[in-house]
Amino acid sequence: MSSIVLVCGRVFDGVSDTLSGKMEILIEKNRITSVGQSVERPKDAQVIDLSDRTVSPGFIDSHVHLTMDASNLVRQTLESSASKALKGLSLAREYMSYGFTTLRDLGSVDPDWPTIDLRNAINAGVVQGPRIIVAAHIISASAGHGDLRGFYNPRWTLPVSTIADDPASLKALVRREHTFGSDWIKTTNTGGYFSAGDDPARVTWFDDEMEAITSTAHQLGMPVAVHTGAAEGCKQGIRFGVRSLEHAYLIDSEGLAMAEKAGVYVVPTMQMTQEDLHLLHEGTLPCQAVWKFSRDNQNILASQRLLAASNVKVSYGTDCGMFPFSHGILEFQAMVAAGLTPIRALKAATSVAAEMLQRTDLGVIAAGKLADIVAMPGDPLKDIGATAKVDFVMKDGVVYRDAAHKG
Repeated sequence: MSSIVLVCGRVFDGVSDTLSGKMEILIEKNRITSVGQSVERPKDAQVIDLSDRTVSPGFIDSHVHLTMDASNLVRQTLESSASKALKGLSLAREYMSYGFTTLRDLGSVDPDWPTIDLRNAINAGVVQGPRIIVAAHIISASAGHGDLRGFYNPRWTLPVSTIADDPASLKALVRREHTFGSDWIKTTNTGGYFSAGDDPARVTWFDDEMEAITSTAHQLGMPVAVHTGAAEGCKQGIRFGVRSLEHAYLIDSEGLAMAEKAGVYVVPTMQMTQEDLHLLHEGTLPCQAVWKFSRDNQNILASQRLLAASNVKVSYGTDCGMFPFSHGILEFQAMVAAGLTPIRALKAATSVAAEMLQRTDLGVIAAGKLADIVAMPGDPLKDIGATAKVDFVMKDGVVYRDAAHKG
């Protein structure tokens, strides 16, 4: 059977500011072919009744780590690439059941290419899972956020970090990522909270190093995502042409104005902050993070409110892997709590994320788009918590989860 008709109670199409009333969606093979109050029903088409549900484009999480486990990072980094890929597949499939049909994985801590292998296996139909867009490794300065050597005895030489300290070496790392199949370049230009020996409030690339990364990536046609914290780090990333600022923990008004003017996307990972606050209050935040996060957490929340009040393009991203994937769906609620409107949060996880990823075939319910569609009870514009109740998931025209709402 190659045709499916979805009978929808309400539809968020990914771009409108309101929900439509009752609509029908015709899907043939893996594409949406018609949307309207009534659509053609080809002979033998399967009809799925979602008339008591809100239907939306499949969600996009544009910042995950399928092969990293922050709760056990030091030991987990030493596991085999195959083990990481298999665990990553399990996590990806679980996450798709929550409504996430596309993921951007922003770096494994592995000398090999487990996320590339996982993406390729899904694309080839060898295994089932969400669509994955990959930055295979995290390019960092020595003593930067991606340098994990500080977790281990200095006598050990472990190939778990992708580090360099001069423009020529950085160009070589970018070219290596391109050679072996990365879709994006991921770098870090400030310290982070969970890494040892660095500080999110300090910039770790000199301008010529940052320029070497971005110019090489641009020459190869690759967009750049930068992990960044300090306001000056955000501005450096914007000046040198990154496509997305990841976290932007301490971005200020000037940085937001620069991002808006340049069309740079911000992926604010707001639920991560809530997770860290919980651990801090419980007394279980990793010791290397306590002093940094204790100093900065109120400033991070203030920056999130500034972002919510701006017109900057916000893309949904969680940093799952640094906390459980089962909590990733809570990013919608964290965004709204920070001041984003529910409709802006929904767009962040659909059309805006698709635009950032340069995937014009995703993030919108319209004729010609890929049939990535989810449904949930309730009205997410009235209660954003409805997004945590997704019970129907379709990716590429194939139903992976439904709640028996069939006609």
